[in-house]
Amino acid sequence: MLAKFDRGFLWLNRVLLMMLLALMSVLVLANVMLRYTTGDSIVWAEELSRYLMIWLTFLGAGLVLRHGGHLAIDNVQDAIPAHAGRILRALILLSVAAFAVAMTWLGTSYIIRAWAQTTPVMELPFGLVYSALPAGFLFLIIHMAMFARRYVRNRSFDQDRDFDSSMSATL
Repeated sequence: MLAKFDRGFLWLNRVLLMMLLALMSVLVLANVMLRYTTGDSIVWAEELSRYLMIWLTFLGAGLVLRHGGHLAIDNVQDAIPAHAGRILRALILLSVAAFAVAMTWLGTSYIIRAWAQTTPVMELPFGLVYSALPAGFLFLIIHMAMFARRYVRNRSFDQDRDFDSSMSATL
């Protein structure tokens, strides 16, 4: 049942990221083409593109973490015995999880405080934009829960031919 949830969650995360990226790309392309062909532009395109990029970044962070794509310094893990490395990785995951929980909590309170403010052009509540923070960190927590045991024990991340371009070239 957990494996089924994991597959569904991965699918949902990827679909959301693809939709956000596609929408942002089409919007920016249309705005640039319109600007160069007519001299006019879509007034709200830049603002919406910026907010889509924020959502894309936060929703994608957990997926990138799950595949080992974030910057990491491995010198200490390479220099210590295997058992100590497992303890270190567990401490790292616990620290990241504590930070993600705190950011989810703080992000939620920030949404509440900023909901009355509106964006300059589209006049959307800023709370919609700031919702990316707790949503993204919640996704990150779920991704961490799905790969934590494997990472702590074996220092391994998920492998996915669709996600890692260098992997598809070697297979």
